[in-house]
Parts: sequence; C-alpha cells; structure tokens
Amino acid sequence: MTVEKDLSKSVIFPVGSKITNDFFIGDAYLDMIIPEPTASTGAAGNVTFAPGARNNWHVHEIGQTLLVTGGEGWYQEEGKVAEKLVAGDVKVIPAGVNHWHGATSNSWFVHIAIAPGSTTWNGPVDDEQYADAEAGKIVMENK
Repeated sequence: MTVEKDLSKSVIFPVGSKITNDFFIGDAYLDMIIPEPTASTGAAGNVTFAPGARNNWHVHEIGQTLLVTGGEGWYQEEGKVAEKLVAGDVKVIPAGVNHWHGATSNSWFVHIAIAPGSTTWNGPVDDEQYADAEAGKIVMENK
C-alpha cells in the first residue's frame, strides 16, 4: 500500500516528501506548512511517520509544540517513561529538554510540529531503546 492510500482518511495536510536526512529512523515524510519561521510562530511542518519510524534525540532552543492529527505515537523525554500520543493530543515541550517522538510499532503517526527556535540533533533512538520505550521503560540517550 502507498502512504497516500494508508492515510487518505486521516490526513489534514499533504503527506509531503520523504525525509532523507540522518535524523530519522524508518520512513518519515514532511510537508512544511509555514516554511519560513516568523517571530510569532516559528516554522511549522506536518510530519508523518510510518509504523516504527522515529526521530533522533533532540533539543529545541525555545521549545516545540506537537499537534497530533492522526494515528498513535510516542513522545519520550530522556530519563522518563514514554507517553502515548493520539489524534487530538497537544504536547508542549519546554526549551532544553532532550526528547524524541515517532510512531508506535503498529500505527502511522501524524503531527504538526511547531518550533520557533533552533534544534540541536543528538544520537539516534536505536531499536533497543525504542523497544524499551514501547515496554514502558525509562530510556536515556546513549552518550
């Protein structure tokens, strides 16, 4: 099945282009809704994760807000248990918090990410860390 067919009933914004950088594991897609950051909003993008896909650990200079629009995903701060996110959830991430987010192993996950400042990318969430997060264990970034 194609991404478009799988998500045709749940997407608000286009799926966008496949992300090809080294900051994501698995298939993830991005459609920039606000491509040029403004003083009031920052940049905003619709991010679509295939099942099991996730981004690396990262920190936002000013913070980030996730508006979940479809599927089921994980949000995890370093040293804490992962939180399951579903459509309608809003996650406000404070500045300076090392975290990652992505899809559960059996669901697509779609969110709008709003980030007004810069992002510092850290190491990947490897398969063992991801499995631990899904099992409800506390995970720390490998340093």
